Amino acid sequence: MHPGKMKPNRIRLIDLFKYYKALPHQSAAVSELEELIEKASPDILVRTADWFNTWSQSGKQCDYSSGIQLIKEFEGCHLSAYPDPLTKAEPWTIGYGTTRYAPGSPVKRGDKVNVIEADMLLRLEVDRIVAKLSKEVPYWQQMSDEQMSALISFAYNLGSGFYGANNFETITSCLKNKKWLEVPAAFELYRNPGTHVEAGLLRRRKAEGALWLSGVNETFESEQQPSKVTPRSPFAVRLTPHIRLGEFALDREERRFDHQYQIDTAGELAAFLERARNVFGGKPVIITSGYRNPHINQMVNGASSSEHLFSGPGIGAVDWFIEGVDIYRLQDWCLKEWPYSTGKGAPKGFIHTGIREGRPRIQWDY
Repeated sequence: MHPGKMKPNRIRLIDLFKYYKALPHQSAAVSELEELIEKASPDILVRTADWFNTWSQSGKQCDYSSGIQLIKEFEGCHLSAYPDPLTKAEPWTIGYGTTRYAPGSPVKRGDKVNVIEADMLLRLEVDRIVAKLSKEVPYWQQMSDEQMSALISFAYNLGSGFYGANNFETITSCLKNKKWLEVPAAFELYRNPGTHVEAGLLRRRKAEGALWLSGVNETFESEQQPSKVTPRSPFAVRLTPHIRLGEFALDREERRFDHQYQIDTAGELAAFLERARNVFGGKPVIITSGYRNPHINQMVNGASSSEHLFSGPGIGAVDWFIEGVDIYRLQDWCLKEWPYSTGKGAPKGFIHTGIREGRPRIQWDY
């Protein structure tokens, strides 16, 4: 056969795209084709392939796989229709939480699907959710794939029309005002408190929050990293969206950092404080002691080996509290979440969060 000449009865992919209507038999055929391609050459169906770069050059191609995986994990796959777990009746659900088929008809008692159909129903619903959220949610195009995926899972469970709707004021406000670090705490409000499904929904909200934060860290770091801050940077420069460089010096020049590695450690500590701020409702973090040079450390009778000296790479500490948050509740959370050194200073009104050489996990009373 001459080069370029098609084999008899050869199928052109463009025709498959042209006539694809997401019908069950078509979806099954696509899945079979993917398996054949994967067996023939595992490197073809990857985002680094030349064909995908050509395909995606007209715009951003998003990867919602982390959201789809999360949905599958919490919805589970049911090949026979089952009643809503809260109402014990309608809406009937099938597959991965599907309540309506593509034409809009509701799932009914007695309906059955296979695994491939369940997967396609899920992906069609995700496409529908994305189409709606991308038009209604502010800053959608600025979000990372992980942020989008977290919202997709949230919307899959609670409805794609949540933005701006009654009883969704908190999450709407966070998204509208780009308070991205407060979104996970807002997620956790929507868990049907007091019902038998609350525990399961809370686990899902926490998983969505963790996925969201993984994307926020990525987008924030692309805009400003602690490594771009230097010891001579203005005190107004932020290490995280809500914590300034100057706060580690109590806004006093004599407490300014001297070395870049101290900035790096402060960035790690600030990230934990930012996380706590988010968990406890976005209330202000108050730093009572950050960096102390040897002279100041001696003046305040600090230990000669105090973590507050930031005496080497990966060594440092901060004393702090959150305005309006019970200090003992905050301390309990820190003892659980911070893997290094924690001073239980709650009786004195602060928490000590530090890192010492070797990064051991140490907890002590004052």
